[in-house]
Amino acid sequence: MSTTADPLAALGALPGVADSVDSVRKAVDRVYGHRVMRRRSTAVTSEAALRGARGSAALSGADWPLEEVRRRSDFSGAGGDEEARTVGAALRLTAEAGQLLSIWRQSPLRVLARLHLVAAADNGDTVGRPRQVGEPVDEPLVELPLPDAQEVAGRLEGLSGLIIAGGSAPALVTAAVVHGELLALRPFGSHNGLVARTAERIVLVGSGLDPKSICPAEVGHAEQGRAEYLAALEGYVSGTPEGVAAWIAHCGRSVEFGARESTAVCEALQRGAA
Repeated sequence: MSTTADPLAALGALPGVADSVDSVRKAVDRVYGHRVMRRRSTAVTSEAALRGARGSAALSGADWPLEEVRRRSDFSGAGGDEEARTVGAALRLTAEAGQLLSIWRQSPLRVLARLHLVAAADNGDTVGRPRQVGEPVDEPLVELPLPDAQEVAGRLEGLSGLIIAGGSAPALVTAAVVHGELLALRPFGSHNGLVARTAERIVLVGSGLDPKSICPAEVGHAEQGRAEYLAALEGYVSGTPEGVAAWIAHCGRSVEFGARESTAVCEALQRGAA
């Protein structure tokens, strides 16, 4: 990141990022302007939450059809069904995100700890706190070099400071950096991908870009595919201007795909088909 007083805003000046920001804003505005949003925005929000959770779970290895997620009621993972646990964690996180918006800007690390508690659904002593020296990480789908616990602690504090300080960076840039940092660091012993994508959602909603949470970026990340997702993340981790800009653009396309998904939901509701 830049060493300027507002490093997130400096990222907004990277080549192509302004175009991504503008494209995302137009896509979000279009779905918010749909006539169905005037009468049935709650239904659109609920459907976006379900589809977003499904997308996030897919990126963590549980790629279930939407109707299976809608139909199932037991996500306890009985009998060792890890995919069910993953889908359940994604659904819980999506529901929890809306409860944490007011806390995020004052205490992002507290929110991240809470998200991990919700995802893990466990009372173990490694849950709800960043990992310590020697503790393993269960995140098999992200095969990037793992920063040590000391680096994790320092970078989390730095990220927290940027969020608390605020600044002029576009919401897309902040959301992409939060998402990218958390996946690069993998600060928790498990569920880091799910937590990172939920934190991205919190930024997009809390910033006012998507206040009704109807443009689930998780849908777009999943639609672009895990290989492209991980390739874009590698660009972010590289720290090069081109790599970081490509990651922000990837996140922007994901929001646009989420907006497109909710536009389709609006059209279905208008036809009385959903």
